[in-house]
Amino acid sequence: MTRMRSWLFVPGDSEKKAAKAAQSGADVLIFDLEDSVATARKDAARRMVADIVARRETREWSLWVRVNPFDGTLTAADLDAVIRPGLDGVLLPKPEGGPDVARLADQIASRETAAGMNHGSVKIAVVATETPTAVFALGSYVPAHSRLAAMTWGAEDLAAAVGATSNRDDAGHFTPPYKLVRNLALLAAAAAGTAPIDTLHADFRDLAGLEADCRASRRDGFVGRLAIHPNQIEVINRCYAPSEKELAWARRIVNAFAADPTAGTLGMDGKMIDRPHLIAARRTLNL
Repeated sequence: MTRMRSWLFVPGDSEKKAAKAAQSGADVLIFDLEDSVATARKDAARRMVADIVARRETREWSLWVRVNPFDGTLTAADLDAVIRPGLDGVLLPKPEGGPDVARLADQIASRETAAGMNHGSVKIAVVATETPTAVFALGSYVPAHSRLAAMTWGAEDLAAAVGATSNRDDAGHFTPPYKLVRNLALLAAAAAGTAPIDTLHADFRDLAGLEADCRASRRDGFVGRLAIHPNQIEVINRCYAPSEKELAWARRIVNAFAADPTAGTLGMDGKMIDRPHLIAARRTLNL
């Protein structure tokens, strides 16, 4: 998977929404077997998602599945259904730290082998902040497991766990505890060397607010965002993609250091450019 700007959740039991999502332009579709699927519909959702994975049709998006968390009894059946050629990754909700990534990786590996897949084909992403324990375990993702491709964060389950009446203020902004968690999740992903993905913007009709949030998010270091509606995809893709001006500046920095590889600092347009600028320029070009 090369692009991670937009991660669109798709209920795992809705063929109609799956077809619409496939045309949305999202970089990643996350077929959900967890919160958006009622208990009575879990088996039907597994069958539908397994069929989508098995089609292995040409697509411009990566196919991920959000399984049920380890705190219940549904995870194994989810993995049995979807670990097959055509699956790109598994999103694990409510992990409580790095050991849960290793646990999931072991369960994926045995199923990859049974399905005749190359070891390591299926990557892992985590919603890393849905319980208080998980917040205090963010450092445990370092060093990162080889399958860990992305980390995101969530505020809704966390708010319920701590007994908050709301996680947003009257203006619609996250309150201080959840701003803190966002920042810690960003730093945890950076420390683990994996992609930091921002949480969803719940009001899918508020595209102006989404754009403002995305621009601030990318400024801070996030490389993509979760989405809950196809209408959010265009804004997310545009905001997390570097502009031509940014790309041109990044190329100049990379080329300047390539021309003088022993330099610690360089002057460009009256500004001092050093190695951290080179790292940031390479990251921009990789986007």
